[in-house]
Amino acid sequence: MFKITLGNADLLKNSIPIIAEIIDEGVFKVDAKGLSLVSPDRSMIAMVDFHLLSTAFEDFKVTGENNVGLNLTNLVAVIKRIKTGEKVILSKEDGSNILEVVMKGKGTRKFEVPLLNITSEKPPLDQLKFKSRIELDSSVLEEGITDADIVDDSIVFEAEPHLFKIWAKGDMNSSQLELKKGESCIEKIDVEEPVKARYPLEYLKKMIKASKFSNKVLLEYANDYPLRMVFKDIDKIHLSFVLAPRVEE
Repeated sequence: MFKITLGNADLLKNSIPIIAEIIDEGVFKVDAKGLSLVSPDRSMIAMVDFHLLSTAFEDFKVTGENNVGLNLTNLVAVIKRIKTGEKVILSKEDGSNILEVVMKGKGTRKFEVPLLNITSEKPPLDQLKFKSRIELDSSVLEEGITDADIVDDSIVFEAEPHLFKIWAKGDMNSSQLELKKGESCIEKIDVEEPVKARYPLEYLKKMIKASKFSNKVLLEYANDYPLRMVFKDIDKIHLSFVLAPRVEE
């Protein structure tokens, strides 16, 4: 069982709707460390790694490890009803098939969200081996992705020791963003060898929405290899995504 109280509801309101654009259902884990979700989408193209730390909660009462299967569309519909300044209490009793969501502000409102029986396996994230690490302003990456979206349905990430660029090329036009080591918007370019990979914009456009509450993003990838996108400097939240490459035949 658990009963956890969140004073800053924006932590949920800003993150869960973004996650829900990528996965439609998943198993949240509530334990002594906090509230977490690690799940792939149905197509196994993308993966979400989300952790809301126990220190983010005003009151945190948890017994054991609790696995809570939820439809994220249903959850988002409830979360959107949270008003600014309200406290949110999430609770589940042992043996119950309901997640109770209570909002306390001008009065007390309560929602009951049914639980799903979902089989969950831990994705092998620890097995990923990256050849490059690029840390930059998330707003700059967002601009590059938006530029590419008017050109093609995929984008190429290229990196070498002193240069990172992303580009797209369509039938009629192209776009390119080039960033050199030392520029103010680049925190780090750590590349073992020149790397290049292509990724679907359909997913990147959803993932980059997390830039609205994170100024920095870390990109890790290799040649024709999954991309890990980690949003940095988010207080009390860990949020990252893994995206499979689009390998050209």
